[in-house]
Amino acid sequence: MKTAIRSAIALAGALLVVSGVPIRAQSSVEDRSPDATRPSPSQDFYCGARKLGTWFYCDKPKPRPNPNAPPPPSTAASERLAAIAKELDELKARAILEPSEVNVTAYIRFQREQLDRASMFSDVWQRSMWQNPELDYTLQRPVSTLAKRAWIDNRKAEQEQALRNLSKRYGIFYFYAQSCGACEIFAPILKSLSMNSGFNVVAVSMDGGPNREFPNYVVDVGQHAKMGLTTKATPTLVLYDTVTRRPIPIGTGILSADEITERIFMLTSTKVGSDF
Repeated sequence: MKTAIRSAIALAGALLVVSGVPIRAQSSVEDRSPDATRPSPSQDFYCGARKLGTWFYCDKPKPRPNPNAPPPPSTAASERLAAIAKELDELKARAILEPSEVNVTAYIRFQREQLDRASMFSDVWQRSMWQNPELDYTLQRPVSTLAKRAWIDNRKAEQEQALRNLSKRYGIFYFYAQSCGACEIFAPILKSLSMNSGFNVVAVSMDGGPNREFPNYVVDVGQHAKMGLTTKATPTLVLYDTVTRRPIPIGTGILSADEITERIFMLTSTKVGSDF
């Protein structure tokens, strides 16, 4: 009887070996311990001493990669840049607090890397400007001396021509006071501008006093309020549209002729946000 049992066991083992079907090596109680990654004595016996790795799974097979799986998310550029800045600050602080040769050298090297990166960015930026003129703001507002001078001259000629055309539709209300020292300085400037551009100026006295530059002045009897002005400060200029009967405040205080011209041009001939 015992002989028959032993023969049956030997036959079953032989069939498993001949069939070529690998089976996982049996684990002892130690394999079920919390540290499952540590090889157990039974694994050492089967996979090491007996060298049965051909027929047993001594190592758990790794899953094959899925070609259709989405790639892992990459770190955002803003996060990388923040990490660089953080590391630079840390190296700098360490070099200052612990100024050893190693710490200072590490900071200098890392800082140089970032300077090189910034130089590369600046170079590509400049090349992009050259190859894409629509991105170059200096074409709208030149910065070089020669180009800026030419732009200012063209701009001034354009404004003077625009003012001569605007004077046919617009007039200027000039609010002043005889006791105003700034008005004495400003009145000749406004007079010269009106003569060159053709604007009709109505001088309005806020205190009833006369004006040497504008002898045909009028005394305020409500014009100031009708212009929408809320302050009695002088001198004050208001551009008046005779077609729409709309007042357009220009400014208060002493203004140069160029400033008055610029403001009238922008308030009447340009759209908001288009001239900057």
